Amino acid sequence: MDKRMNKELIFKNNKALTPVAKMLRRQMTKEEKHLWYDFLSKHPAKIYRQRTIGNYVADFYCAKAKLIIELDGSHHGKEEIELYDNVRTAFFEKLGIMVIRIPNYEINNNFKGVCRHLDGLIENRSMKTK
Repeated sequence: MDKRMNKELIFKNNKALTPVAKMLRRQMTKEEKHLWYDFLSKHPAKIYRQRTIGNYVADFYCAKAKLIIELDGSHHGKEEIELYDNVRTAFFEKLGIMVIRIPNYEINNNFKGVCRHLDGLIENRSMKTK
């Protein structure tokens, strides 16, 4: 199987994770809801929430910019979570996808700044992937 075909298979909906992704959409954290409903859902670039890619579910994914946006709560400081996050990030980066991690406290304390940063990142990366 060539690399292109392999990537196409990875981006196909992982039916085993579909119930997990749906559950995560219904049970979004307040920070995920805030970012989604007050910014990402209205963004001109198409952004998906709780998108399955390979064997993982990304919080938010913009295909046009090849960008995953992950929101991190306080539990992400734990060593085992960090190791898991590093494995996920390495997997996504091998596919050419950039992963940006935003701590929940940034959403709560600097929402406009986060939105400006994400907007610029999406615009910049979208131009590079054309």
